[in-house]
Amino acid sequence: MTWNDSIVWVFRDFGLHDCRFKDYYVALLLQFPSTHTPIYFVIQSIDYPIHRQTIQIIKATHMGFCFGVRDAIHLAQEESSKGPVTILGDLVHNRSVMASLEARGITIARTPEAVETPRLMVTAHGTSDRTRQVLENLGFNPIDATCPLVHHAHRSLRRLVSMGYHPVVIGKRGHTEVLGLAGDFDQCEVVLSPEDIRAMKPRARFGVIAQTTQPLERVRGLVDTIRTTFPDAEVRFEDTVCQPTKLRQNSVRELARQCDVVIVVGGKHSNNTAELARTARDHITRVHQVESPEELRDEWVQGCSKIGVTAGTSTPEETIQAVVDRLEELAARAVGE
Repeated sequence: MTWNDSIVWVFRDFGLHDCRFKDYYVALLLQFPSTHTPIYFVIQSIDYPIHRQTIQIIKATHMGFCFGVRDAIHLAQEESSKGPVTILGDLVHNRSVMASLEARGITIARTPEAVETPRLMVTAHGTSDRTRQVLENLGFNPIDATCPLVHHAHRSLRRLVSMGYHPVVIGKRGHTEVLGLAGDFDQCEVVLSPEDIRAMKPRARFGVIAQTTQPLERVRGLVDTIRTTFPDAEVRFEDTVCQPTKLRQNSVRELARQCDVVIVVGGKHSNNTAELARTARDHITRVHQVESPEELRDEWVQGCSKIGVTAGTSTPEETIQAVVDRLEELAARAVGE
């Protein structure tokens, strides 16, 4: 072991980074691995550069707006320029997006009866045919911002029912998309756990689809549970998990495997954002979900070398970039301390 090797080793172990020691004395304790004998060095006038510790911020390959959300926002902006319009519920589950739409004069109503404008828009999450009929009976010709992939899920479920299958939706009970999918079928089952499945009655045939933002691994696991719980039943599954969800789930999985911390950016009520955070936690414990850069904390970047960033499908690019910029500030401060 050379003098320089000894210096670098000890500096590294003591956590000294980006330092140039010159014109003063430094006492170093070094224990050689071969003898385990402590040896003291007193070194004078060192001029030896050590590399700075860095914190790398890595963005997920796939994250942020999907085409369905982007198209829905564009449609809402376009329609608002033509005159007063009301959206039935949140167009997307992101507060900053909804605030920007309201700033354009767009109003939000929770029920059809509360709509006061002559024009009404259905959200990207879609709605049931029954609700559409109610809107038409009230005199509205709904502007449809439903994601095409949600429309595909509706068609898939209708087809299964027409073939004699009992309808099952794997999804979050009460979510706008799930309410729309199940809303046309009185006996439709909504499940999200093995306990939900065991509570179902036996049927001869089950036709299963999924909420578009559910992780495919969970969906497949629950389909297997249906088959094992009802071994005599015919179970037909049509994969309606959308491609943007699959890409973002795969990306966050890869991100979590290589990072010390993962920051998930998205609305508190966004199901796909919450699912990204859950998937990340399957691989690491340090996962934080935020809506804005103001929620980031200094301690989240302490003791890490790689920070991963991903975002839900309703998170604008400017919000993602603001979070990345703030993380860079926190990382620079952490390294400099």
